[in-house]
Amino acid sequence: MNNPLRIVFAGTPDFAARHLQALIDSHHEVIAVYSTPDKPAGRGKKLKASEVKTLALAHDLPVVQPASLKSDEATEQLAAFNADVMVVVAYGLLLPKAILDTPKLGCLNVHGSILPRWRGAAPIQRSIWAGDNETGVTIMQMDEGLDTGDMLHIATCPIDSKETSASLYAKLADLGPSALVETLDKLAADEITPQKQDDALSNYAKKLSKQEAEIDWQMSAEQIERNIRAFNPWPMCFTQMQSQTVKVWQAEVVTQTGEPGTVLEASKHGIIIACGEGALQINELQPQGKKPMTAQDFLNGRADWVTPGTKVGA
Repeated sequence: MNNPLRIVFAGTPDFAARHLQALIDSHHEVIAVYSTPDKPAGRGKKLKASEVKTLALAHDLPVVQPASLKSDEATEQLAAFNADVMVVVAYGLLLPKAILDTPKLGCLNVHGSILPRWRGAAPIQRSIWAGDNETGVTIMQMDEGLDTGDMLHIATCPIDSKETSASLYAKLADLGPSALVETLDKLAADEITPQKQDDALSNYAKKLSKQEAEIDWQMSAEQIERNIRAFNPWPMCFTQMQSQTVKVWQAEVVTQTGEPGTVLEASKHGIIIACGEGALQINELQPQGKKPMTAQDFLNGRADWVTPGTKVGA
C-alpha cells in the first residue's frame, strides 16, 4: 500500500458527496472539506447545508465555506492544511491560479464526460442531447482553463437508447468514485503519465435553459426524443396544448409524416405528432398542475386536446 495522500476535498451536491464518501472509505486521509455557503431552501427559507457539508460533519471533518477563493486569506487558509492534493467535484466556485498551485500535487477534478469532448457545465445532458453512444468520467489535473487540464484517468460507460440525464447521472455517480480512488493510488505511487487534451477535438457543453426545453416541432423526431431524455429531470421538455403547458416525460420515434406540430393519431398506445422529420409518439405526459400520466389516462379527460388534425405548440 502506498503512503496515503493528505486530501482537501471541495464539492457541493450529492454527486460530489459520493466521491467524498469513497475518499473517506479509502486509505487516504481527508483533512478538510470545502463546500459552498449554506443556502435558503424550502418554504421557510431556512439555511440548508449541502450534501457534502452534511457528510463531512457526520465524519467530524473540518468544513470551510468561503464565498470566494480569490483573496490572499483564502490561499493562506488552504496552505495551512498542508495538503498533498485538492480534489474538486461539482464545487461551484472558481479556483484561481494561486489556489490551484497551493497543494503539493495541485488540484484534481472529476468531470462527467470523456474529455476533451463536452467541456463545460452540462456534459451529462449534452452527451444524450447529441446522440453519443458512450460517455464516462475524466479525472484531470486542473489548470486555469475550462476543463482543459491534463487527463490522468478515463473511465467509460455506454449510453443506452432509453437513457435520461437522471439515469446517466446515477451511472457516473457510481463510476466516478472508484476511478478517483484508483487515480489517487497511482498518483501516490508516481505511476501516472498525464495526457494532454487535443483542443481540436473539444466542444462545449453549454448550460440548459427552460427556453431550450420548449419543443420545436420543426426539429426531427429523433432530436426531439433525445431532448426529452436529455432534459429529464430538468428543465423537462414541454409543449402547448389548448393554451396549456404540458410536459413530455417519455416518447418514441415513429415513421409517420405530416405537417410539423399536427396530431396524427391519439389512442391508448400514444399520441402521435408530426415533426420536421418523422413523427413522435408521446407515451407519458404531464398536464399543468397534475402528475405524470400515460397517454391513455390523458385521453380519458382531455381527448379533445389532441384530436387528429389539431396543432400543438406555441
